[in-house]
Amino acid sequence: MKYSFEIVGVSPVLSFFSHQQEIQAHPHPGAEYLGTYQCTLDAFIESVESLPMRRGWHLDQVVDTVINFWLNNAEQIGHWKQRLRDAGTQNLLVARVADLDALRAEFELLLKNNF
Repeated sequence: MKYSFEIVGVSPVLSFFSHQQEIQAHPHPGAEYLGTYQCTLDAFIESVESLPMRRGWHLDQVVDTVINFWLNNAEQIGHWKQRLRDAGTQNLLVARVADLDALRAEFELLLKNNF
C-alpha cells in the first residue's frame, strides 16, 4: 500500500477541532488529517503515531512517507513554517495523510459528480 502526505494549510484550533468532529460523523475512507502547533518532522511523526491506524494501514510505511516528504520539500516546508508563525499561537498546521488508492478513488468520484 502506498501513502501520500501533504501539508494543506493553517487553521484556527477551533475550526480544526470542528472539522475533525464532522469527519468522525462522516468519515472519508482513505484520509486522515493531522494538526500540530509546530512545523517540525518530529511533531508530524508524533501526530501520525497517535492516529488510530485504519484497517490495512502500515504505520512504518506512513511514517516513511512523512519523512520522505520532509526530505524532498524543504521550500514548501519553509513556506508553511512561516505561514504558521504569521498566523499566531492559536493556530495549527494541518496535513493530510492518505492511502493513495482511496484518495484517487475519492478524487475521481468528486470529478465525476461535478461534470
